[in-house]
Amino acid sequence: MTALARSAFPRGGSRDRIPEAATGFARDVCEGLSAAQKRIPAKYFYDAAGSLLFEQITRLPEYYPTRVELEILTSHAAELSALLPAGAAIVEFGSGSTAKARILLQAASAPTAYVPVDIAAEFLTAEAARLEADHPNLEVLPVVADFTEPFRLPPAIASRPLVGFFPGSTIGNFEPYQAAAFLRRAAGVLGTAAMLIVGVDLVKDPAVLFDAYNDAQGITAKFNRNLLVRMNHELAANFDPAAFEHHAFYNRDLSRIEMHLASRKRQKVRVAGRCFEFRPGETIHTENSYKYTLASFATLAQGVDWTTRAVLTDKDQYFSVHVLVTGNRPESPPPSARD
Repeated sequence: MTALARSAFPRGGSRDRIPEAATGFARDVCEGLSAAQKRIPAKYFYDAAGSLLFEQITRLPEYYPTRVELEILTSHAAELSALLPAGAAIVEFGSGSTAKARILLQAASAPTAYVPVDIAAEFLTAEAARLEADHPNLEVLPVVADFTEPFRLPPAIASRPLVGFFPGSTIGNFEPYQAAAFLRRAAGVLGTAAMLIVGVDLVKDPAVLFDAYNDAQGITAKFNRNLLVRMNHELAANFDPAAFEHHAFYNRDLSRIEMHLASRKRQKVRVAGRCFEFRPGETIHTENSYKYTLASFATLAQGVDWTTRAVLTDKDQYFSVHVLVTGNRPESPPPSARD
């Protein structure tokens, strides 16, 4: 895959002028690169090029989460069908590909609408159009928004039962306190008597985790470095992507995979009119992916008043799908995982 082919800057314009739409991106990047441990929020991976690269990652033999989650959703379709309310509107947070949503829509009883919410407008629109063509009787209402910030659902679904869908272990990209905040915010978006289906990656052999984020084809490395390419196009940066290498490793103490971009040499880089220095080996922390146990995630959800209705896993317990409902905390433990 190639990066975005066209710069965001008009011909003849200043290379230090940042389009108004990119100011939030510029602010977050400059703040992150000014920190003692340089960092950039993982949500900025997903421009059009990054979204396409991630779709390639999901098909890699080493990257088990997408494959295993699809298997769980498919093999437990009957159980999901019994849990989902009739006539529901499915709201997918950070939708990306519609592959998993299609399984859920098939399992649901007469779903009335699908609302994909994503920050990557071009990718979102294309996926929504394909789904709408395949399901002409389904109302498809895409919302271009950062789901980590407040946003409004389409008024057309206000009176319908709402089912939130957050697959792909994306919740693992949040710090635990941020994951709790997301769950609380999702309850606010979906309202009372809502359901939320969440994909959660599980603690497992560190070797399996390492391989999933260090694939032999180098697609994950390209995905990581595409963040530098995006800054060059959108923030008047002058990163040399080849001057940074992809690092991904499992932090046992924090139960998370960490992804970094490590500087190969001493260098200075300009971003949005500011200069940032890098020492040899100094890194930009680009992503965390937390891994949970079934019990630790149930406890996290319960702490923000989501009740665990069901937990579905694969036979190896590599991955889990949690069905949560809003309401009071249960008096008894949640159901055991079913594979």
